[in-house]
Amino acid sequence: MLKKIRKRDGRIVDFITEKITDAIFKAAKAVGGKDRKKAEELCLIVVKILDQRFDEDNPPSVEEVQDIVEKVLIQSGHAKTAKAYILYRQKRTELREFKKILLGVEDDIKLSINSTTVLKRRYLRKNEKGEAIETPSQLFHRVALNIASGDVLYDATADVKKTEEEFYSMMTSLEFLPNSPTLMNAGTELQQLSACFVLPVGDSMQEIFDAVKHAAIIHKTGGGTGFSFSNIRPANDVVKTTGGIASGPVSFIKVFDSATEVIKQGGKRRGANMGILRIDHPDIMDFITCKRKEGVLTNFNISVGVTDEFMLAVKKGEDFPLVNPRNGRIVQKINAKQVFDLITLMAWETGDPGVVFIDRLNKDNPTPTLGKIESTNPCGEQPLLAYEACNLGSINLAKMVKDEKIDYKWLERVIRSTVHFLDNVIDMSKFPLPEIEKMVRGNRKIGLGVMGFADMLIQLNIPYNSDEAVETGEHLMKFISEKARDKSRDIAKERGPFPNFELSIFAERGDPIQRNATLTTIAPTGTISIIANTSSGIEPHFAIAYIRNVMDNTELMEVNPYFEEVAKTMGFYSENLMREIAKNGSIQDTEGIPEDIKRLFVTSHDIGPGWHIKMQAAFQKYVDNAVSKTVNLPHMATPEQVKEIYNLAYELGCKGVTIYRDGSKKAQVLNIGSVNKEHSKGDPNLIEDLKLRLDGEFFTVDSEYAGGCPTCGL
Repeated sequence: MLKKIRKRDGRIVDFITEKITDAIFKAAKAVGGKDRKKAEELCLIVVKILDQRFDEDNPPSVEEVQDIVEKVLIQSGHAKTAKAYILYRQKRTELREFKKILLGVEDDIKLSINSTTVLKRRYLRKNEKGEAIETPSQLFHRVALNIASGDVLYDATADVKKTEEEFYSMMTSLEFLPNSPTLMNAGTELQQLSACFVLPVGDSMQEIFDAVKHAAIIHKTGGGTGFSFSNIRPANDVVKTTGGIASGPVSFIKVFDSATEVIKQGGKRRGANMGILRIDHPDIMDFITCKRKEGVLTNFNISVGVTDEFMLAVKKGEDFPLVNPRNGRIVQKINAKQVFDLITLMAWETGDPGVVFIDRLNKDNPTPTLGKIESTNPCGEQPLLAYEACNLGSINLAKMVKDEKIDYKWLERVIRSTVHFLDNVIDMSKFPLPEIEKMVRGNRKIGLGVMGFADMLIQLNIPYNSDEAVETGEHLMKFISEKARDKSRDIAKERGPFPNFELSIFAERGDPIQRNATLTTIAPTGTISIIANTSSGIEPHFAIAYIRNVMDNTELMEVNPYFEEVAKTMGFYSENLMREIAKNGSIQDTEGIPEDIKRLFVTSHDIGPGWHIKMQAAFQKYVDNAVSKTVNLPHMATPEQVKEIYNLAYELGCKGVTIYRDGSKKAQVLNIGSVNKEHSKGDPNLIEDLKLRLDGEFFTVDSEYAGGCPTCGL
């Protein structure tokens, strides 16, 4: 029985018979076929021929296997399926050539055009001229080898080659991708692999500007930073050393923002920050309104650190004390409901601030003896102590479905491999500050999350806005959490628990040792979900068909592949229909589409806000850290609806919440607008085939928008 196959990049990998069945069945479905058993029978004929012609010492190439598939389809009387299969191969070849000519990148692992564009722009190593000097497969080899090498730190005889192949296979199959700094920096001189950092901001000038300097160092390496400005004395407070008057935290946030603006010009990616101020700080009203004018603090997401005491005061309509952090004295009492109303009004008007339930973050703090959690990373999913950092990675749930069911056995295998991967990242990373290295290696926090959840639901035939979807999310995250903890405990038996384990709540409770203080996080994923060609995080789809700006003067129509497949199978697909859908992204008002398909293929604006929060809460129930999730609202939503969202998020146990009302900012990365009529150089026939020549008003998105908050990528 044939066991190996030669990939286009020269690798010899395991031969998986099911992939041939999948390819044949996909071609058959494109021409109306519905019998998977027939595809399995044809696959067996292909395998029999392969066994006769090749062996372990002489494995077939991908092209040789495909040639045999074509012949078997034709000789077996399946001419239509053969034609569909041949056309697919031809299109893949043209796409590879298109990417090589237009992007200057040789795609050796069958990625989408936009995936390849993002890789070239952000991740592939470049020479002094800015030209890519590695292919996508070489990038993943670089990362896999570097992270697998961490094994020898604990076992000099470890089979690094085997682990490298395991990690490489996970990434190139797009089952799992680590956070951006790991993809960018692993195996390079920089070697800074973490995405999320929190830095302390003290009340002295030296402490404040130390934090500015440290943030600049982190941004230069591709990391994002979070700060609590709650320890800075309020504006107009006394400064004893000079006899002057304090300027307050908001003025210093502007200093951090300006520094980020300068640093991001030469960094790996735009600098991103989270600024948090406690609800009981005397300057809270100024903080809530500080982004009211568009163009201010563009490098910051801001959130109010809301306490349980404040939420109770809102409910009762009572006054709430504001406390000077310099001396702990109450300086004023204000009506809690009025403050809450202002928060919701500003969020409705501008998208900022978000809300972080700060007491909840500390309730789940695994090492409270080491300090309180005062801030999170830029998107809010990673609460961290001062000087902590965390590396993240996401499993592509769209790859975990088999025969319209979740393949839990396969998912468990991937979970165990990813925990191993992320734990190794800690050992292989160079940290920008000694204080950060001490905290990270002491707690060994990792953040395993997911992407492609919306795509998974479609494959399971479950509408996103349904109780079944919420139950699926909760059950799924419970499984991921349990299996991740099992693997962490297994690693701890071999390598020891995280060094601060005896200071943790786990030791206090008498829990078994584990390798990592935290294990799970739901990140927004962003560019890595574009690379994986799947939906972002646990977000619903932002559109079913849309125009993506892949590079200057070039737009491509993208259609959700599951919708396209269903449309072709059910016979209502047409180019004109896709163009019609691309005008607003949703199919709900489009004629000619069956109602059950409309129910399944919903977008973020088709979904009521309550479903967004219910889904976030379902995942949060089994996530150690937090969940990044944006409640996208239509332009006509009201401030009162925003208030209801915040209250529901608090009641259901969320750790924070972000809303964005469409059009509340002039600059956002998805819009209804005209696509360009001029296009980049390339083969005109190929460009036409790729649907570049489009006219009129269309739902357009930035090249790196994957879903979630439409302004966080700016």
